[in-house]
Amino acid sequence: MLSLEVVSPFIVQLGFGGVAGFIVGYALKKLLKVLLVFLGLAFMALLYLSYVGFITINYDRVSAAFQDLFKKIAGGGLTFPTVLAANIPFFGSFIVGLGLGFKFG
Repeated sequence: MLSLEVVSPFIVQLGFGGVAGFIVGYALKKLLKVLLVFLGLAFMALLYLSYVGFITINYDRVSAAFQDLFKKIAGGGLTFPTVLAANIPFFGSFIVGLGLGFKFG
């Protein structure tokens, strides 16, 4: 049988990780919403300025820049640091809390 002294650190890690993940997920979703509104407004402003003739947008360069960005993101790969492997209870509950916070945010 497991004693309370052995189990209690895991319970603390699970609880703290879940709460921290929820807070981060909630805040992240709210910040992303605000960021997307500003990006949309900036994009609309650029399109309007292009429409009235104040600026000219080189769509070929914009397309090439986004393609390069997506290649860098896709080609980077994800690594699994040993720090995550050492703290699996914390990061597991953090990820679950992050998902819940992002959903309810």
